[in-house]
Amino acid sequence: QVQLVESGGGLVQAGGSLRLSCAASGDRFSSYQMGWFRQAPGKERDFVAAISWGGGRTYYADSVKGRFTISRVNAKNTVYLQMNSLKPEDTAVYYCAGRRVPMSDTNYYHRSTDFGSWGQGTQVTVSS
Repeated sequence: QVQLVESGGGLVQAGGSLRLSCAASGDRFSSYQMGWFRQAPGKERDFVAAISWGGGRTYYADSVKGRFTISRVNAKNTVYLQMNSLKPEDTAVYYCAGRRVPMSDTNYYHRSTDFGSWGQGTQVTVSS
């Protein structure tokens, strides 16, 4: 399984932007569909966004569509989450996740149980 390390979290005012990064190591990164999830205190871990192994397909939760963008650079073994127009309700710990898939796999994975590799998380706090 790939090992994942997130970075880029922090404190930002409402309306601001942050870019999260997730660096992968230990396995072939281009064999993984990647996702971002978030978990606020006392709540379940929720899907935010996902991207196919080649980057050609992206998926978003309704709550972040139009504000967040997921992308990846396989040559750098890194996936990103650009977050714009941040709201206080975006405050959470953000986790990067990976699922190893064959190249022929075009399924849309969005449940936390679909992903076997997880990072340690990075805190994002949006003040009002």
